[in-house]
Formats: sequence, structure tokens, C-alpha cells
Amino acid sequence: MYYGAIKKNDIANGEGVRVTLFVSGCRNRCKNCFQPQTWAFDYGSPFDEAALGEIIESLAPSYVRGLTVLGGEPMEPENQRGLLPLLKRVKELYPSKNIWLYTGNLYEELVGEVGSHEKCLDITAELLSFVDILVDGRFVEEEKSLGLRFRGSKNQRIIDMNETRKSGKIVIWDGVSLDKTYSPI
Repeated sequence: MYYGAIKKNDIANGEGVRVTLFVSGCRNRCKNCFQPQTWAFDYGSPFDEAALGEIIESLAPSYVRGLTVLGGEPMEPENQRGLLPLLKRVKELYPSKNIWLYTGNLYEELVGEVGSHEKCLDITAELLSFVDILVDGRFVEEEKSLGLRFRGSKNQRIIDMNETRKSGKIVIWDGVSLDKTYSPI
């Protein structure tokens, strides 16, 4: 797996201050994508132990709320295999921090309910088990709105994965903090 950037102190891609990993590789190729350079699977640098260490270290401060993974397309098969060990490690070391993952795929495609099942791998369910918030759906230029919170187009959903797992049906995040102990200054 390759990645284009690791951003520390990101406030645009999820709730609170976050560490954000931009993975490389995307077959969706959404019209007017904000990062078309990340479509190439070899864009940027290989995700290695140094990159893993940088993310783990950057998550340590108490003011950092969690990790966000976007791209490119994190749910490309090549990227799922690279991301699973990272997400496991983050949850082991920082169980109180949340993980957001952005995908151009629908949740239903990822769990094999609809579509070609090409993104539903033997590890997909395990990978999704570490995700607290899943922002799903392709960016659609015609549904773009600058007023949307944490997403680019109206068709995209912000799914509360913890509640979805509990209820067995998709639960849209209500915008209330995932961290019940957090209070903004």
C-alpha cells in the first residue's frame, strides 16, 4: 500500500483534531475529485514501519480525537490488506480514540449485500469492525454542497458503525460526539 500524506492536527476530516492518512489508489475516479493524484496506486510513498510509527506517535496527545483514513480509496482490495494491521494497532494502543474511514463505495457493497462484491474480501468485515464512522458513497459533482458537514456531496452518508453493528441496520450518525467524555473548550 502507498500513501500520499499523513496530516497531523487535521480538523476537516472528522470530529475534533485528528491524524489523517491519505492512501493511494482509486478506481472510482469521481468527476472533479479533489485529489485525482491519489488515483494512482503508486502515488506517494510505501506505507512502511516508519509511516506506521509516525501515525501512532501523532495519535498520542490527549487532544487528538482519532484517526481518519481517506484517499484515494481505502476500500480498494490492495488498501484493505494494508490498512487492517494499522487499524488493529490503533485500537489496541488507543481504544478511546475513534476511527473515521471515507469510501466511495456504499456500505451495502462492502458487506456484500449489493453490487459486484469485488470490495467485499475475507478481511472486510474485520476491517470495518475497527471503524467508528464510515462516510460512504462516491462524490457526485451535481450534489456538491459546501454547507455539508464532513462530506462533499448530499448523496454521501455518515454512518455510525457502532450503532449499525448493534442494531443490524444502517444508523446515520446524529452529529453528537462519539466521545461522551469530551467537551469542547
